Amino acid sequence: MDVIKVEGGHPISGEVTVEGAKNSALKLMAATILAPGTNTITNVPNISDVHVMGKVLKRLGATVEVEGEHTLVIDSGSIDRWETPYELVAKMRASTAVLGPLIARFGHAVVAMPGGCNIGARKIDMHILGLEALGVEFSIDHGYIHASAPSGVIGADVTLEFASVGATENLIMASVHAKGTTTIENAAREPEIVDLANMLNEMGARVRGAGSPIIEVEGVGDLHPVEHEVVGDRIEAGTFLAAGALAAGPVHVSGFDPVHLGLVLKKFEAMGMDVHREARGCTISRTGSIRPCDIQTLPYPGFPTDMQAQTMCLLAMADGECIVTENVFENRFMFAGELIRMGADIRIEGHHAIVRGVEHLSGAQVKSPDLRGGAALVMAGLVADGITTVSNVFHIDRGYEHFTEKLLALGAHVERDVLPDDLEGDQD
Repeated sequence: MDVIKVEGGHPISGEVTVEGAKNSALKLMAATILAPGTNTITNVPNISDVHVMGKVLKRLGATVEVEGEHTLVIDSGSIDRWETPYELVAKMRASTAVLGPLIARFGHAVVAMPGGCNIGARKIDMHILGLEALGVEFSIDHGYIHASAPSGVIGADVTLEFASVGATENLIMASVHAKGTTTIENAAREPEIVDLANMLNEMGARVRGAGSPIIEVEGVGDLHPVEHEVVGDRIEAGTFLAAGALAAGPVHVSGFDPVHLGLVLKKFEAMGMDVHREARGCTISRTGSIRPCDIQTLPYPGFPTDMQAQTMCLLAMADGECIVTENVFENRFMFAGELIRMGADIRIEGHHAIVRGVEHLSGAQVKSPDLRGGAALVMAGLVADGITTVSNVFHIDRGYEHFTEKLLALGAHVERDVLPDDLEGDQD
């Protein structure tokens, strides 16, 4: 079992470049189903979730080739199946992104119920309800979702109960060949949605309004293959900026658009950080104590749930008390229990966490509960007394490329190690 060991108390400074956004790359890979032929996607992060999506596409019949470290060449012309296997989808809930493209291209899809981080309900019902409005018929049998559009996809008005990113993406992709125009109200507004719409439009689709609450998709005929660059990963950038703020910095993060972290950076400034924005990057530093600041997670442009754990690390050492409210995933406070093992003073009350700042954290053996929580525990270890050992690091591998190497480049004392078999039980 791989673990990450961190020795706290060492200064962190320097520069790090983030990769393409995980949450965009996965959906762009799925979108290649819609354009038979050879599509090229650049700036793709070399992470385990991308590897899983590549296997999903291969199972459907596509060929996926890697050029260099960050370019994928996907030929979807040979896709001749529309069923995704449980063993792959169970590893990653984003695998359901193939549902919309398969329906659009073949009129059929069989997709296993999703897996991934155990952070809350999958809300696959919103995908189904939205697609049903477009004439798609569903049945669920033995853990698989069976979808078919016997009369083809028909444009309609759809209002989402919640601004779900996954449901918005599936509806957009399912609608590209629809008869008529589809209008999605209360659509998700994340930068990754805009990236998907841009790629689809480059393929010949007609998607308007991406990045706003109302998206229109006018059905068109065949799409053509393209070359597209993945947008920079705002969550990876936010993670390293939070680490720089926790350890005082300065840390410069490049390869992303700071506008995509708008509210996060404003909250960091409210906590006493010095934030300097540039066109393709941002520098953060801190000279005084961390000031308490309440946060609540909401869909974009609100505070991202994917930055909640990293921010709670900062607030755990703030000079005062604050409240963190989680409105997106009901199980995302699992991370707090591990941070408490390191000496944090956190009390959970429903979907609120009352955080009282402490003067120092102590190194401990902790488990990564999910992708972002695992990264945040490593981050906490940077300033904790002694050694922090983080297990279940496969979660971190799902979303961060060369995580320990990038921290090492900033001056962290961190290493990846393998626990002997006879010690694995000690982590339970």
